[in-house]
Amino acid sequence: MKKDDELKVRLKIAKKKINSKKELSAQSNFGQAFKMSTELVSAVLVGTIIGFILDTWFDTKPWLILIFFFVGVVAGITNVINFAKKIQK
Repeated sequence: MKKDDELKVRLKIAKKKINSKKELSAQSNFGQAFKMSTELVSAVLVGTIIGFILDTWFDTKPWLILIFFFVGVVAGITNVINFAKKIQK
């Protein structure tokens, strides 16, 4: 009887640990997805702002805004790809 009770207690503890790990991984996945989307949007936003500032200084609207917008898109996609590769490892 003592061994049965001990086994039941150990099983309960193991189940609690597994359930807590599943909850953490779900939260972690949401956090990672949020981080990737934030990196993409922020890179595009920063590139566009830099282009707008340079266009104002050099009076070349809209060329530098467009150029730096696409530079931001490329930088954001590169960041997302690198982060996704890091997650897979």
